[in-house]
Amino acid sequence: MDSRDIASTPPELITALKAAAHVLVFTGAGVSAESGIPTFRDALTGLWSRFDAEALATPEAFLKDPELVWGWYEWRRMQVLRSLPNPAHTAVADLARKVPELTVVTQNVDDLHERAGSDRVMHLHGSLQRPRCFDCGQSHPLPPGPPREPEGGRRLHPPLCTHCGGLVRPGIVWFGESLPEDVIAAAFAAARACDLLIAIGTSGLVQPAARLPWLARQAGATVVQVNPTATALDDDCTWSLRGAAGVIMPRLIETAFPSARC
Repeated sequence: MDSRDIASTPPELITALKAAAHVLVFTGAGVSAESGIPTFRDALTGLWSRFDAEALATPEAFLKDPELVWGWYEWRRMQVLRSLPNPAHTAVADLARKVPELTVVTQNVDDLHERAGSDRVMHLHGSLQRPRCFDCGQSHPLPPGPPREPEGGRRLHPPLCTHCGGLVRPGIVWFGESLPEDVIAAAFAAARACDLLIAIGTSGLVQPAARLPWLARQAGATVVQVNPTATALDDDCTWSLRGAAGVIMPRLIETAFPSARC
């Protein structure tokens, strides 16, 4: 593993990116954090500071107090709606226009990739924008209008499923639940098929998502990591670029695919 900052980007990486037929971009919480969205491991702040995020993110917590859990996720969804895609999200969308094929696989439950212009996004851990019925699994439209801002601990009653009458739950994967089989299978297939994988802002600790760089490397792909610090993915990377994704990704793409200038 070659660890460098963006100022010393190896020419071999630029060559590999320019030659890539299929690029897989694998993103984690660090990308959204640069847009101001707290990571799940960050302590809750403000009026929600007395709650434990991991204790709220379970099926058992929803069944015990659905109004509390729905209120918290509406608060999180409001945070996302107030945030904007950062230059890393925009750079990923731009890269899709410069390579023959690009797939985005994200561990994030926000829609910042889509709002930046990416249209092939696999959400391994679900999405705040796609609620579904707890009982029958039927997808459900979001409540009309912007989410209400619940105070810390204030309960909001979740909508009822129009198909079976059950409670609508956030469309994310909770602790104790399995990732969607079709999504993880497609992500693994993309990892095996790509010839270059860029892991951005992910710790490499959460399984089975953390297998993606390893699968790509085993299949012969070049693996690049963009992260401010060392991570568990270091040993699976051909190169690690240390720094903020919002700085590194635009410069990397501009170096590989210079904009036309008069």
